[in-house]
Amino acid sequence: MSYPENYTVIGAGHGGKAMAAHLALMGKRVTLFNRTYTNIQMMAARGGIELESYEHGPRGFGALEKVTSEMSEALAEAQVIMVVVPSSAHADIAEKCAPHLKDGQIVVLNPGRTLGAIEFKHTLEQNGCTADIIIAEAETFLYASRSDGPAQARIFRIKEAVPLAALPASHTRTVLDAIKDVYPQFIDGTDVLHTGLNNMGAIFHPALTILNAGRIESTRGDFQFYIEGATPSVAGVLEAIDRERVTVAAAIGIRARTSMEWLQIAYNVTGTNLYEAIHNQIGYFGIKAPGTLNHRYIFEDVPMSLVPIASIGKQFGVSVRAMDSIIRLACVIHQTDYWRRGRTLEKLGIDGLSGGELIRYAQNGVKPY
Repeated sequence: MSYPENYTVIGAGHGGKAMAAHLALMGKRVTLFNRTYTNIQMMAARGGIELESYEHGPRGFGALEKVTSEMSEALAEAQVIMVVVPSSAHADIAEKCAPHLKDGQIVVLNPGRTLGAIEFKHTLEQNGCTADIIIAEAETFLYASRSDGPAQARIFRIKEAVPLAALPASHTRTVLDAIKDVYPQFIDGTDVLHTGLNNMGAIFHPALTILNAGRIESTRGDFQFYIEGATPSVAGVLEAIDRERVTVAAAIGIRARTSMEWLQIAYNVTGTNLYEAIHNQIGYFGIKAPGTLNHRYIFEDVPMSLVPIASIGKQFGVSVRAMDSIIRLACVIHQTDYWRRGRTLEKLGIDGLSGGELIRYAQNGVKPY
C-alpha cells in the first residue's frame, strides 16, 4: 500500500506547529496554513519549525513545503488535511475549505469535541461543496505540546491510543489505513457519536473553571487546577455532569465511558469517587489553573462540548440540570449566549431524528429526510 505523502495542517497554534514539524520529520511533504499570516511569517522565512521533545521523542528541524494563509494554496496538493484549531473555529474553516476541496481528500479534526464532524459536513453542504471527501474526527488531541517561539515547538507527550471515527463510520478503516504509517496511535472509535459523547474535556474543563472563577481571578490562576481546584464539592458537581453525559448517551443507544473508567484506562488510577481518583493522578500535580476566565475551557468547551450534549439530552427527555447550570453561568460570566453560538441539533440539521436514526446517520452518513 502506498501512503499519502502530502499533508496540510490547518492551524499554527501549540498543536498545529507540533504536528506539522513532526510530520515533516517523518518524511511527509507538509503545508502549514494559518488564517493570520503574521503568526506564521517567521516559519515561512525559516522554511520550517524547530521541534524539541521529551527524552525519546521526535526532535530536529521540520522543513515545510509551504507556509500560507491562502486556503486555495493550502489545499491544492493535499491528500490528508489535519485541522488543528479550536473547535469553535471548525465551521469557519469548513466554510473556507468548501470551494477548494477535491475528490479523494481526507479531513481529520484534531479533535472534533462533540459533533464536530457533523458540523463540518453540514457546513460544507450549506456552502455548496460537492467534493467526494472523507471527514473524520479524533476523540482527543494526540499531542501534549506547546509553542516555544515563532518557529519553535515542543512535544511533552504523545498519547498511545486515540479513538478516531469517520462520518460515515464505514470510512473509518480507510482513514486509519491511510495514516497508520505516521500515526499508528489512532484506533477505531466506532462512530462520531461515540467519539463525541466520550469527550472528557466537557466534564473536566468548564465546570472546574467556572466553580473556581473567584480564585482564578484573584490569583490569576496561581494554584494547582486539578488538585486544589477539585475539592470534594466541586468534584461532586463534575460527577453529576458526568452522570448526565452517560445518561444522554444511553438515551440514543450508546454506552459511554464514565470519567472514572477513563481515568483508569488513561492513567491507571482509581478511587472510591471522582475526587479520590483525580487526586490519585500524579500527572495532575503541578498543573496550574488558567490565568484568566477568557479561556478555551469556557469559550470552546461550553458551546462545542456541553451545549451539544445538553441539546441531545433535551431532545430525548434526559435531565441535564447540572450541565445546563454550568452553561448558564458561562453565559453570564462571558455575557454571551452560548446556546445560540453552540452546536445545537437544530443548527447541525439533525434535530427531530430518533436515537436509531442518529446512529444510522453516524454509521452511513445519510439522513432519513
